[in-house]
Amino acid sequence: MSTSATSSAARPPADPRRDLGAALRRWAVTGGSGIGGSGIGVVRVLDRHGFGSVESGQLVAGTTDGEVGGLLYLGALDDSAHPLAVEAASGVTTVREAHVGESSAVAAGLACAGGATLLAHPLAADPAAALGEALENGRPAALLSVVDTGAALVLTGPGLEEATGDLGGVTAAAAEQTRALLRRGATATERLDVDGTAVLVDLLVPVPTVLVVGEGALGAALHAQAGLLGWSARTVTTVEDARAAVAAFTEADVLVLLDHDPAFDAVLLDGLAHGRGFLGALGSRRTQAARRERLLAAGVTEDALAAVHGPVGLDLGARTPAETAVSIVAQVVALRAGRSASALASSAGRIGG
Repeated sequence: MSTSATSSAARPPADPRRDLGAALRRWAVTGGSGIGGSGIGVVRVLDRHGFGSVESGQLVAGTTDGEVGGLLYLGALDDSAHPLAVEAASGVTTVREAHVGESSAVAAGLACAGGATLLAHPLAADPAAALGEALENGRPAALLSVVDTGAALVLTGPGLEEATGDLGGVTAAAAEQTRALLRRGATATERLDVDGTAVLVDLLVPVPTVLVVGEGALGAALHAQAGLLGWSARTVTTVEDARAAVAAFTEADVLVLLDHDPAFDAVLLDGLAHGRGFLGALGSRRTQAARRERLLAAGVTEDALAAVHGPVGLDLGARTPAETAVSIVAQVVALRAGRSASALASSAGRIGG
């Protein structure tokens, strides 16, 4: 019993979107959840206030048979979202307000009470299947819909290059704006104005993997920080293993190069060549300057070098390996969110995403 519990605790938390993806794929094939099923509906957050810090990319989906999957704010909005999902599965597009009181919000695990504007709309079988496959397999995906009509488009693939569905005359422009959002490498919910048409975008990015190249106390601290965030982490110590890992990077993945050996420049060159993920390198100012000169000599341009974050991390005054690990993951979080990493008190933007 204790062995099983320890093993489970050591694993990062499962992404509930994978279960939702499996359900979407099944419903898309059967036309619903079972015999007689005829449609799929989704419910998403168009706007919100309160609740504290909450994740973007919240989705609930359902069928006309009454099956529902996914989560909105840890289930606090289930009473509102579930009936809407079933209603949307029958072909109805709805915008509706939902409110959660303090006690119910706290009981669900949220920081405080809040309200949300929910968009519910039908999702055809082909876009549902494409979205489901991407979610189930941990691949980047985006669900776009016209707020007024519910017309839906799903983008999938490493660069969201595969499109299923149609938004009418704004399809190409909306897809282009969404692909630009992907460069942040983070799940996001955005309302876009595309040639005067309001489009809701839920960009769903896989959970990051932190690749630590080199060993030491900082590597162990980075593994611990990744675990707290629900990210995965791995350590490699050879150039060959590091290059193979970086070649498979997604937009969300993170490289932290601890080893100062010039041979590991090849890893950064690979990362710069394909342009995916966060590239960070540890080292003193002298080490960074020497690495920079080597990369320039290898043909990297000054502009391209800006993608190598070195010395990696935010200026938090970190002194210990644990504090340095915090500064590194904080920089990753800020860049993924497109934020400047300034103090919240000096920011006028929304708190919590």
